[in-house]
Amino acid sequence: MAAQDDDPDALYAKREDLASARRAVAAWQNRMSRDARDFESAWKLARGRYWLAGHAPAAEAKQILEDGIAAAKTAAALRPERPEGHFWMAANMGALAESFGMRQGLKYRGAIKDALLTVLKLDPAFQQGSADRALGRWYYKVPGLFGGSNKKSEEHLRKSLTYAPQSTASHFFLAETLFDLDRGDEARAELKRVLDAPIEPDWGPEDREFKAKASQRLGRQDPKVQDPNPKALPTPKGQLNGQTPNQPTPWTWGWGLEVGSPLALGSW
Repeated sequence: MAAQDDDPDALYAKREDLASARRAVAAWQNRMSRDARDFESAWKLARGRYWLAGHAPAAEAKQILEDGIAAAKTAAALRPERPEGHFWMAANMGALAESFGMRQGLKYRGAIKDALLTVLKLDPAFQQGSADRALGRWYYKVPGLFGGSNKKSEEHLRKSLTYAPQSTASHFFLAETLFDLDRGDEARAELKRVLDAPIEPDWGPEDREFKAKASQRLGRQDPKVQDPNPKALPTPKGQLNGQTPNQPTPWTWGWGLEVGSPLALGSW
């Protein structure tokens, strides 16, 4: 086995090449097979599955997300005082809820919110305010009859921006909430902030996806994403093999999905 195969973090850093992301996920799964109490591998496995599901055919994505939930639950059980397992459980559930119909949405609605509130209690600054970012998305996506609220969505998204003022995910999600509130000028300003934001070294793939979405939403003819600082962070090659994600990245929900991403993760 090549040396790089032993470093799933290095493989995952190149996740825009989906083959590299799959190898990272396989490596974390192998580590879990050898040591079922490997917390780091458990939550990273959940994160990796979230990313892969967002770039997989719908027929495959559901099972990947369910496996991601299982890995996240393992992480949360191993270290309940740490935010990672709770957050990536919510992210994978959020992607299922958004992508696979009302039944999934109703099934996971309460569990998603509970997991995110747990993250807020444990570490509100976790992953650049990802819990507030994801809660902002939760309140936007959930119907008012079941607790949704664009006002609360805006509050949580603006709170997330206090941790990461240039977060492409938070600005993009805030734009969608503002459009829903009939505040189009403010929403378009948020989309422009997505395009103007620098690309974060750790969240480059998610940032580029949100920039492309913002450009498309603004109706630009050329949605190609340009790096504002190309010398410091060149755009990697071999990106996504021409595939289109099934849902936004939380990212970044993502929700924080960075997943989204955060979302989106799903748009978490």
